[in-house]
Amino acid sequence: MSEIKTSGDKRLVLVSGRAHPQLAIDIATELGSELLHTDARTFANGELYARFDQSVRGSDAFVIQSHTAPINEWLMEQLIMVDALKRASAKRITVVAPFYPYSRQDKKGRGREPISARLVADLFKVAGADRIMSIDLHAAQIQGFFDGPVDHLFAMPVLLEHFREKLDPATLTIVSPDMGRVRVADIWSDRLGVPLAIIHKRRDPLVPNRVSVHEIVGQVEGRVCLLVDDMIDTGRTIALAAEALREAGAIGVVVAATHAVFSDPAVDMLQNPAISAVVVTDTLPIPEEKRFPTLTILPIAPLLARAIHEVFDEGSVTSMFDGAA
Repeated sequence: MSEIKTSGDKRLVLVSGRAHPQLAIDIATELGSELLHTDARTFANGELYARFDQSVRGSDAFVIQSHTAPINEWLMEQLIMVDALKRASAKRITVVAPFYPYSRQDKKGRGREPISARLVADLFKVAGADRIMSIDLHAAQIQGFFDGPVDHLFAMPVLLEHFREKLDPATLTIVSPDMGRVRVADIWSDRLGVPLAIIHKRRDPLVPNRVSVHEIVGQVEGRVCLLVDDMIDTGRTIALAAEALREAGAIGVVVAATHAVFSDPAVDMLQNPAISAVVVTDTLPIPEEKRFPTLTILPIAPLLARAIHEVFDEGSVTSMFDGAA
């Protein structure tokens, strides 16, 4: 059977969209369960369809979907799966979206702009979701967009464990690539007991949409710099930051990010000689053509599985992070 039963006949059901099936399989394996088989199809005109092969009545259902390209298709598929669960009388439906779609559109920067991250939250709610689970939201305020519980998980423990083994704290400096990530970088600095530096990006008014100047606040000369960010999209900002750190005397630059979006030309950008290594998690699928020798991919399934277990068992998700974030 594709479910876990407790003595009170409480049932946990795991279902997955088609965006990143391996992650869903890994989560199910961690939980000692199986995925409920879903008949998911795309019709000739592009419409999507989903039906579950077994009853989900009264279950605690978790709908796993990674929002990679084509992001709109996978978002719609997850909404349809949530709707199908609601209409099949699932007792509680949790959207598991490791990378929250449209997370960068979390506020209005100029007039006549949408707040698409809020729209996505509304769509999940209307579809029938009772709860959302995500990792390293681009902006913490997104938690307030959903009228219900939001489990905001952090990949930091997974990444920290890796870097504690690989990097020497005596020569390490944590670097925030921009002012928006300073709080997260500060936590990294405290956890590893190493100094913090900040890159202040400035833009040339004659060159729109391109970072042209960097000012570095903090000591990086003669040190290995660990650049920490929530996502890497095209990689341009990270590559420019790494070059600026090298020019300022850094002896090495390592990049850490939770979400490997890797839109073109990210693979070329991240193989910049200024970057020693790139470490990401597998919240999003990374096909072979987007992998390169200096890339390390850490599994995120154990973290998600533990959080799902805590939610199902009415435990504490916050306790997973020792109240650190």
